[in-house]
Amino acid sequence: MKTTPARPTHEIRLGAIKAAVWRNETETGTRFNVKFSRVYKEEDAWKSTESFGVGDLLLLSKVADQTHSWIHQQEQNEPGSKQQPAEIIEPPLTQ
Repeated sequence: MKTTPARPTHEIRLGAIKAAVWRNETETGTRFNVKFSRVYKEEDAWKSTESFGVGDLLLLSKVADQTHSWIHQQEQNEPGSKQQPAEIIEPPLTQ
């Protein structure tokens, strides 16, 4: 049975660009989904859109990168996670 929370599990925001992360518990394990949006003010009301202009793309990519890192960290901390931590390889010492 799939369960979806009423509110996002986590949000990341830089300027007007926001990522809302949703945690979904399924029979096969935890899945994360992300919704990206841009907030703006029209007259006296705050609104949001899923449309981005060329000036939004750099911030969108930074928010996406931070969101990816956050989700990856959550997956590392999940008990019984199939994903194993990355192996740290030290460079050889030079003389």
